[in-house]
Amino acid sequence: MDEKIKTCKRKFLCFLLLPVLLLLFPAVSLAQVHTVNKGDTIYKLSQWYNVSQFALCYNNNLWSDVIYTGQKLNIPTRYTVQKGDTLYLIGKKYGADVSGIRAINQLKSDIINPGQILYIPQYKSQNASSSGSTAQSNNYTVSRGGSNLSRDDFDLLARIITAEADSESYATQVAVGATVLNRVDSSLFPNSIRGVVYQVDQVGKYQFEPVLNGWINNPASESGKKAAQDALNGWDPTNGALYFFESWVPNKFLQSRSVSTVMDAFTFSY
Repeated sequence: MDEKIKTCKRKFLCFLLLPVLLLLFPAVSLAQVHTVNKGDTIYKLSQWYNVSQFALCYNNNLWSDVIYTGQKLNIPTRYTVQKGDTLYLIGKKYGADVSGIRAINQLKSDIINPGQILYIPQYKSQNASSSGSTAQSNNYTVSRGGSNLSRDDFDLLARIITAEADSESYATQVAVGATVLNRVDSSLFPNSIRGVVYQVDQVGKYQFEPVLNGWINNPASESGKKAAQDALNGWDPTNGALYFFESWVPNKFLQSRSVSTVMDAFTFSY
């Protein structure tokens, strides 16, 4: 039987069952896997399944709109917030970490309201293919400036993002990664990610507190990895900042810098 006919039949069956499922589980939609057909696009699939394009890409570690026939995509689970829900309780219920829920929904805080629609991230490796996407969970392939980046450098960038900003919004996490990369490109700082992260200033102090207190050695979060990927792909919410610090820090040097932007708890400056 033609694959398109099979797909249409499966979708029609799901359509018939949907009212029953919604009666049984009014707050949540069941997870689905879509096999990409010729002509499918991220936009079309987001419309078909009623999910955001960002959530669909995030859920499948896709950081471009490129998809290919035969690829299996995990459709994000839609959840309707109930009275008494918190991100922690929702994450515990579905086995998802809070930072991942914040990231896929582009939340700036942990505040949620009854009736709000949330997407629940799924970290499954159903996308693997020899012609696969640019990034797979725990198997990132990245490049910058036309040259490949080592796995160790990518991991270090993701870890410094996690250590510095895992409790902040996703955009702020990307901004931290972008600031590190801006330093790599600046003649004022070392020309490698490792050099920047482990740089010691003229008075013998590390540039980043997580290097001093050891948090840099903790594993990178999934959100931190994705933020590193976005920063490497050119997203810079800071517009070229070279410094970031918690806005309350009474450091005369940092406070004297020209401000680029303030995001969550951080000030980014030149």
